[in-house]
Amino acid sequence: MRFIADLHIHSRYSRATSRDLNPENLWKWAQLKGIRVIATGDFTHPQWLEELREKLEPAGNGLFRLKEIFQSNEVPESCRAEVYFLPSAEISCIFRKNDRTRKVHSLILAPGFSEAEKINSRLSGIGNLHSDGRPILGLDVKELLKIVLDESPDSMLIPAHAWTPHFSVLGAASGFDSLEECFEDLTPHIHAIETGLSSDPLMNWRLSALDRMTLISNSDAHSPSKIGREANIFDTDLSYSAIMKALRTKDGFSGTIEFFPEEGKYHYDGHRACNVVLSPKETIQCRGICPVCGKKLTIGVMHRVDSLADREEGFRPPGAPFFHSIIPLAEIIADTLSVGTASKKVNSQYFGLLNSLGNEFSILIDKSPGELQASGLPRLAEAIAKMRSGDVSIAPGHDGVFGRVRIFERVKKK
Repeated sequence: MRFIADLHIHSRYSRATSRDLNPENLWKWAQLKGIRVIATGDFTHPQWLEELREKLEPAGNGLFRLKEIFQSNEVPESCRAEVYFLPSAEISCIFRKNDRTRKVHSLILAPGFSEAEKINSRLSGIGNLHSDGRPILGLDVKELLKIVLDESPDSMLIPAHAWTPHFSVLGAASGFDSLEECFEDLTPHIHAIETGLSSDPLMNWRLSALDRMTLISNSDAHSPSKIGREANIFDTDLSYSAIMKALRTKDGFSGTIEFFPEEGKYHYDGHRACNVVLSPKETIQCRGICPVCGKKLTIGVMHRVDSLADREEGFRPPGAPFFHSIIPLAEIIADTLSVGTASKKVNSQYFGLLNSLGNEFSILIDKSPGELQASGLPRLAEAIAKMRSGDVSIAPGHDGVFGRVRIFERVKKK
């Protein structure tokens, strides 16, 4: 069975997140997007875990579903589908290793709430789980992996947004040069990495050391409407065990739905305070120093991939899964109307399209040109065709600033 899963999100108990992040809204927006399996996020937070226990029930396939009493009729008939929840959490580990301070974020997937509680029990003796939905622990990430394996062998730890400069396993600022340097003898227990918004599979394929990994993509959403901005496509039984098997073996893992990586906020090098954006080659010419203020530049994902890659750009491993590069539907509509994404016109047209054509992913990926033309919005059909062919203009993101992607206008690269 083909289905889409977003395995990394947050709750309203994480910092800088929407108050609307609750199970009811996740259930609703998963259907609007076309997501069948959505992560719970933040199971380490006691209040969130309590709410999940109250509102979710076992679905009989190792996953969970929203209890009927909490379901609403707000979802258009054209988008309605069963939604399953998978317990997840993100943990920030800050520690010293090999004479450097390391800051590594990890995604944990668990088969149930009792297993999550076992992991929480161990972690609560190390740091404060109440302070943030994404807790910060003074713990070597290898030791975190050991705790997860000891307390719940059916759980999985996945390095989160693996290339982000400051908080990832391979990031330029605080990461490692290889997974083995980080996880040592426990590296065989790492089966997948999350590529993050600023990289895509094509970039990761340049490292032969990652050939064994399943390259997954998730939204890391901080609000309900942002879920699915990146996601995974499975072709398996719809169950926890089948999802875990696909992540471990790649059998049944069909590919990913991606941002154009240039849109990610750490794709290029730069210094946002000085509005400086540089390609890796330009950064090397500047010796890593901002040409405006003389401070160190933030080294982006493209530069970091270049420095560790042992293959040329464009290499594709035999049998590698396919991936779709997309622009969120609201952004496409805004582009066609030349207005902001928060415009009432965008909202009206967005829900009108969902009512007539189905969920967002079906519109962006599956609908034929004829079906899109029949929507009565020929400019939108043209925009989606351009997106699918990669005919877009992007000013790359840098130093925490998202890139700007446009379809009908050319944007300046700097």
